[in-house]
Amino acid sequence: MTGGRTKPGPHGVRFDLIALVVVDPDGGGDGGAAESLLGPEHRALLGLCRSETQSVAELAADADLPVGVVRVLLGDLLEAGHVKVSRPVPPAQLPDERILREVIEGLRAL
Repeated sequence: MTGGRTKPGPHGVRFDLIALVVVDPDGGGDGGAAESLLGPEHRALLGLCRSETQSVAELAADADLPVGVVRVLLGDLLEAGHVKVSRPVPPAQLPDERILREVIEGLRAL
């Protein structure tokens, strides 16, 4: 499936488990001739992403493949322009503990 590779692509892209994968509508992931040249596992991942955006972890579970294999296959699909990968919006950073203590002290002073 991966040809012995353990890392995705020549750029060494690292796919987090929560990275979101969607089929690129401009990238030829619509079942065309370019997709017919892909392996069955690549096509399975594209099929899973076609209906809705999926995380790397969800793809691994749904395709019944190890996460490491899915990362390598996604690297292939990303390089070929079949998919887009994005990170979910990060949660807001918590305020500094010092600021929270000052707010609590200010409320107590009222």
